Amino acid sequence: MSDTPMTPAEVEATARAAHSGQTDKAGRPYEEHLRAVAEGVRARGGDEDQIAAAWLHDAVEDDRLSLKWLEQAPLTRRTKDIVLAVTKRPAEPPEAYAARILATPGALLVKEADLAHNADPERLAVLDEPTRTRLAEKYARMRTLLGLVAGETP
Repeated sequence: MSDTPMTPAEVEATARAAHSGQTDKAGRPYEEHLRAVAEGVRARGGDEDQIAAAWLHDAVEDDRLSLKWLEQAPLTRRTKDIVLAVTKRPAEPPEAYAARILATPGALLVKEADLAHNADPERLAVLDEPTRTRLAEKYARMRTLLGLVAGETP
């Protein structure tokens, strides 16, 4: 492993390649979500570690990159910690997931940007009503657990 962390362009290219061919619930290319989360982090004042984590935030959770890859990747420890914090684990209670995010410096901003894009009304509008309702409730509950209030940035 190199001692030099991946450049932002390398992180983005890695994330795009890892999610190649994957689509979101609305059938859109998954890389659009990754880009939106990274831009959301940037717009909220996030630093390079957080932007890198935004690009990679779903890679381990979606089995696109392994935990071993993440641990060995030329990324900062902080970027790795944020990715691990926002990676949901099987059967994990939402309260435990939220607590881990809150306990990891830099992770809340990444999750806030992720939730903002996931809950975007334009994205949800193309889904069927039961799915739209279920997801809206899920995202609202997570925002509450994280202490995020609509319109505020932590």
